[in-house]
Amino acid sequence: MPENNSRSWQFSRQINVSVLIQLTLLAGLIVGSYVNLQRQLDLLQHDVTMLLQCQGSFEQKLEVLSEKSVSYEYRLRAIENKGDKL
Repeated sequence: MPENNSRSWQFSRQINVSVLIQLTLLAGLIVGSYVNLQRQLDLLQHDVTMLLQCQGSFEQKLEVLSEKSVSYEYRLRAIENKGDKL
């Protein structure tokens, strides 16, 4: 009996062609997924870089507009003060 039991638990060491094909396809899918993720990360990095550049440009324009707004506010106050004195 122990002899029969040990035979039933033996593994077959033969590798079928289909197993090799499946392993090759799996490895190909893993490599392909990795390459695709790297490409997507590169695109994302490019988009974030462009966004940061646009944000910097927008901040500069906003500062210029803020300075102009303050300047116009002082001009209006000066004109109002002159109008009140007349």
